[in-house]
Amino acid sequence: MSCQQTHELIHGYVDGELDLLKSIEIEQHLKDCPACTQTYQGMRSLQSVVRNEALRFQPPADLEKRLRSSLRREDKAERKPLLLHWRWLVAGTVCGAVLIGILSLAGLFSRQSPDDLLAQEVVSSHVRSLMADHLTDVPSSDQHTVKPWFDGKLDYSPTVKDLSQQGFTLTGGRLDYIGNRPVAALVYLRRQHPINLFVWPATAAPSMNERALERQGFNLIRWSNGGMTYWAVSDLNLAELQQFAQLLQDRNAAGRNPQ
Repeated sequence: MSCQQTHELIHGYVDGELDLLKSIEIEQHLKDCPACTQTYQGMRSLQSVVRNEALRFQPPADLEKRLRSSLRREDKAERKPLLLHWRWLVAGTVCGAVLIGILSLAGLFSRQSPDDLLAQEVVSSHVRSLMADHLTDVPSSDQHTVKPWFDGKLDYSPTVKDLSQQGFTLTGGRLDYIGNRPVAALVYLRRQHPINLFVWPATAAPSMNERALERQGFNLIRWSNGGMTYWAVSDLNLAELQQFAQLLQDRNAAGRNPQ
């Protein structure tokens, strides 16, 4: 076997991949050729070094776990733009719905009549007086005590009627604020049901027919006569509240037309 043939087959010989006949021929050639023998020895030395366990790298036990975690993070990073897109889409939809709701409410309030807006204020003032336990600034069942109390506090003098014999007991009065102005609030009691009667000068027609309303579980009755506007509000049933309003109107009419 020549040196050229030996060089072509020497790698297979070192790795033990040649058949028996070729291996014998190479071994015979290596005995007679120092150059090929040196090449063979160099290859064996390299093979020995490569197979040295000290040079081998043993991966950490958690390498696989870290690689899987890294791959999952990469996968999430690729999906994130799509996820953000849907989040912005949902947020935009919610904001749009809120805006539509606000505009709808604004349109609803813009369509409310002045009476409806006043009714809301009257109910709010009534509830506020109950929650704050501040029904009266001047607690008294004497109309001659309550009426003078408003002197100097308002630019008008509210009419105060005693209806105790009819079952509506005067318990006092206070100042309140409705329709962008201070008003008189007269407080009556029917059994355990407080009635707030708000009184202020009429700005429209001097007389207005009685009108009953219901807001937030409270009954309201409003009317105007004698140049004054009246709003009665209570959780009392409507029939009794109408009786209360009628008694006041009858008393006011009798006061303007003495026999």
